[in-house]
Amino acid sequence: MDEDNLNLEIRKFLKQVGISSQREIENYIRKKFSEGSIKIGESIKVSMNLSSEDGELIHSIKEDLKYTREIKKLANKKQVKNAFQVILDLEPKTIKNQIEMTEIEAPPFKEEKKALEFSKRLEKTGIDKVWIDSVGNVLGLIKGYEGKRNVAIDGHLDTVFPEGTDVKVRIKNDTLFAPGVADDTRGLAMLLTIAETIKKSKIKTRDNILIIGTVGEEGLGDLRGVKYLFKNNKPKIDSWIAVDGGGLGRINTQGLGSYRYEIKFKGPGGHSWGAFGLANPHHALGDAISKFVEKADEYTSKGPKTSYNVGVINGGTSINSIPYESSMLIDIRSVRPENLDDMELILKKTSEDALAKQNAMKRIGPNLELEINKIGNRPSGKVDVKNHLVQIVIQVFILIQQLMMKL
Repeated sequence: MDEDNLNLEIRKFLKQVGISSQREIENYIRKKFSEGSIKIGESIKVSMNLSSEDGELIHSIKEDLKYTREIKKLANKKQVKNAFQVILDLEPKTIKNQIEMTEIEAPPFKEEKKALEFSKRLEKTGIDKVWIDSVGNVLGLIKGYEGKRNVAIDGHLDTVFPEGTDVKVRIKNDTLFAPGVADDTRGLAMLLTIAETIKKSKIKTRDNILIIGTVGEEGLGDLRGVKYLFKNNKPKIDSWIAVDGGGLGRINTQGLGSYRYEIKFKGPGGHSWGAFGLANPHHALGDAISKFVEKADEYTSKGPKTSYNVGVINGGTSINSIPYESSMLIDIRSVRPENLDDMELILKKTSEDALAKQNAMKRIGPNLELEINKIGNRPSGKVDVKNHLVQIVIQVFILIQQLMMKL
């Protein structure tokens, strides 16, 4: 029996079961909420039966989908009700913050100006403390009445767009248009509103809340802001909520992992006629790309989704010069860590094969050299959907949906 293939097929089946079941349950719950037959604090009993065609396999799963009293209790508090009204009242200010901060360029590694502006606006909300750490993250502290844990709420300062991009916001009807206006300047604007709402509503939380604007989320930033916070562990972070992405009502509990590389072929270079016969770095790079894509396509055609992309190619000085250097930047992504490692081996092997081939073809001069530099490592990770924090967020989303239907 091919155990690997069997496991793969089972995982594919369970993934389909999970996706379709979640969709059906969510639709059912929304329907019941709209009808008023389910209220916050109640529980719903669901079950699932698994059986084989011959009837020998029979397995039943039963679970209570609970909307805890914790959320019901919070939702009925006067301060929380007032907070929702404060958020609505602050919406023009939220939009103003979003527009004005969008119009501050913040490519990766050049977030300083936006960080300074974000910190000033955060200070004006009246929270307990605001500071910028040594790598450029902006942190704001709202002290809890116990203060034994730190819950971080994060939005990233940088945008994916390069320096010199026109970031002027255009407004058409009720929609804002500009590079970076959503990802993630909307997140930053929301953090400012959250902080101001907590202060104006005089809400006292048990745990400390850290409002954080992080650097280095996009491009080659390689999550340097977040990595620094967890490596430094000052302040210690017990829970982390990232406000990012373009979808309303969506909760991401799984982090997409990525490896990023710079592949570089180097040689002496020379004139295309006078030095003909030298090993050519461009030829090696082209062959490496061809070999890699062929093998990578085969590997990624099955199993959990894994992607690859050659995004940037550099090198060469003129049409009649043999380049002394040829390089590419490549991005590989997967939700499964093992797939990233497998793709790394494929990339290294195909690059080395291309190097050997071009060196064997040369007629004069020294061999080409190959450099493989790993310039990005974003590990994949997953939080169980049963995690308390995830369940609380789900319950809060349902509560908000219920409130929005009343507006």
